[in-house]
Amino acid sequence: MQMDFSALGTVTSDRKPLFLPQGVVATSQHLASRAGLAALQQGGNAVDAALAAAITLTVVEPTSCDVGGDLFALVWDGRTLHGLNGSGRAPTRLTPQEVRRRGYDELPAEGWLSVTVPGAPAAWAELHRRFGRLPFAGLFAAAIAYAEAGFPISPTVFWLWRVGVEGTHAHLQGAEYAGFAPVFAPGGRPPQIGETWRNPDLARTLQRIAESGAEDFYHGELAERMAAFSTQTDGVLTVADLAAHRSTWVKPIHARYRGYDVWELPPNGQGLAALIALNILEGFELGTYLRESAERYHLQIEAMKLAFADAHRTIADPERVSVPTAELLSKEFAARRRALIGKQALLAEPSAHLAGDTVYLCAADATGRMVSLIQSNSDIFGSHVVVPGTGMALQNRASNFTLDATHPNYLEPGKRSFHTIMPGVLTRQGAPIGPFGVMGGHMQPQGHVQMIVNTLDYGLNPQASLDAPRWFWDDARRVKVEPTVAPAIVEALRQRGHDVDVDGQVAYVGRGQMIWRLPSGIYVAGSEPRADGCAIGY
Repeated sequence: MQMDFSALGTVTSDRKPLFLPQGVVATSQHLASRAGLAALQQGGNAVDAALAAAITLTVVEPTSCDVGGDLFALVWDGRTLHGLNGSGRAPTRLTPQEVRRRGYDELPAEGWLSVTVPGAPAAWAELHRRFGRLPFAGLFAAAIAYAEAGFPISPTVFWLWRVGVEGTHAHLQGAEYAGFAPVFAPGGRPPQIGETWRNPDLARTLQRIAESGAEDFYHGELAERMAAFSTQTDGVLTVADLAAHRSTWVKPIHARYRGYDVWELPPNGQGLAALIALNILEGFELGTYLRESAERYHLQIEAMKLAFADAHRTIADPERVSVPTAELLSKEFAARRRALIGKQALLAEPSAHLAGDTVYLCAADATGRMVSLIQSNSDIFGSHVVVPGTGMALQNRASNFTLDATHPNYLEPGKRSFHTIMPGVLTRQGAPIGPFGVMGGHMQPQGHVQMIVNTLDYGLNPQASLDAPRWFWDDARRVKVEPTVAPAIVEALRQRGHDVDVDGQVAYVGRGQMIWRLPSGIYVAGSEPRADGCAIGY
C-alpha cells in the first residue's frame, strides 16, 4: 500500500502531524525534546539527539527512567539496522536461595532484591562510541542544567510521581529506602504541578558519567558508592557486578506485515510478542472492518492473547537459554495459532500482569539516520533504592525473574531477566519508514500492534494513530478500553465474552512516539497526547 496518510478513518483529532524537512525528535517530555533538537541544530546526528533527549529524561521524568535503569535501542545508520541490548544482569549474590532465605516466595518489587545492574549509562557510551558525532560530555548539558537549576513539574509526571510517593513509597520500610524521600519527596510530599524541583546530587552524578564516558559508573567512585551503600543496607550489589557489565549488539528480528517489515529487538525483550501477534493478524483482512468496530477490536485482542501466551512461556536471556524465535516467527506457526480464533473470546494461557514505567523516544536527521530508543526504571521509581549522594533511583528489573526452576526466565546470578521494553522500526523493501514505540510494561507489544494496524490497515498518519482510542488486554478475558471507545463497541465485545472495563488509566500505560519518512524525504511525526511531550524539529 502507498502511505499517503490522507485517510483519517473514523479518528478525529485537534492535533495535527508535524512535517519537517531536516530532522525531528519526539519524546514524552517537551524539555527532553528540546534538548534533542538542540543537539541536531549543533551539528549532531540522530544518535546525538536521541542521547541528549534520553539523558535529559532521567532528570525531567525520573518516575519513568533514571540513570539507574536500562536501555534498548534500534539504530538505522543510513544503510542497515543495528540493535543494542543495554539491559543489566542479576548480581552474583542474587540467587533463588537468597531470596527464599529472606522470606520471599517470589521476587519483591522493591528493595535490593529487585535490583539488577543498571545498563543505561554504558548503553549511552556505547551508542556514542559507534555512531555519535558531538562530544559525549556535551550531550549532558541540558540534563545537568535542569538538575542544578530545576525545572517545573509537568502534569503527567506529577501524576506518576504522586503514585510512586503516596501509593508505593509510603508503605516501604528499611534502611535501603532512607535516601529516597530527601530526593523525591522533599518536605514529605511529591512536588506539585508547576513547582520547580531540583536534584543537585544527580547533576554531579551526570557530570561524572559525562567526563568519564560512563567509566566512573562501573569502575570508579560511583560504583564504589553504590556497592558501599549495598553493603551497609544488606544489599546484594557489588563492585564486581558493576565492573562485569557490558552492553550487547544484537541482530534485530522482524515480521512481514502487509508488505512491510516490522523490526524489534530479540529476547530478552518482549518485542517477539508483537511480531507473533502481527503474523497472526496478517491472515485477517482487518481493513474490511471499520477501524472503530467490535470485529477489529476482537481480532486484535485475540491475536495478542495468543502471542503473549507463547512469548511469556519462552522469553528469557538468550545467553543462558535457547529461545525458539525462528519457530515462533514462522508463518506456519502463525497459521496454527490463527485457527484458534473464533467469534467468542478465548481463555488463553494467562500471564502475570506486568506494570511498567518507561520512556520511549525517537529521532531522525537530515542524512536519514534514525533512532528508536527506550529507557526504563521498570516500575515507578524502580526499586525505590536511592544511593545517598547520587540523586538516582536504581531499577527493579530483577522482579521480572521467576523462582520456578522449570521456566527459562528462572533467576540465576549474571542472567538478564525477561524485559518489557521494546523499541520498534518499520521498513519497506530494505528502506526505512521510521521508528516508533509505545511505552508501559505489558502494554508495549499491544501498543506496537495497534500503531502498525492503524498505519498499514487504516492509513492513519502518526498523530492520528497515537490519538486513536486504545485497548489493553490485561489477563484471562479481561480487557480495558479508553472512555473514547464507543459504548456500542464495548457492549458488542461483552457479547463476545470479553470482560471489558472502561478505564481512563489505560492512557498511563500507552504513551508513544512515531516518526515516518515519506518517499520525498520529508519526516512526518506524532507525539503522544496522553503525555507531556512533543515532536519537534526543523
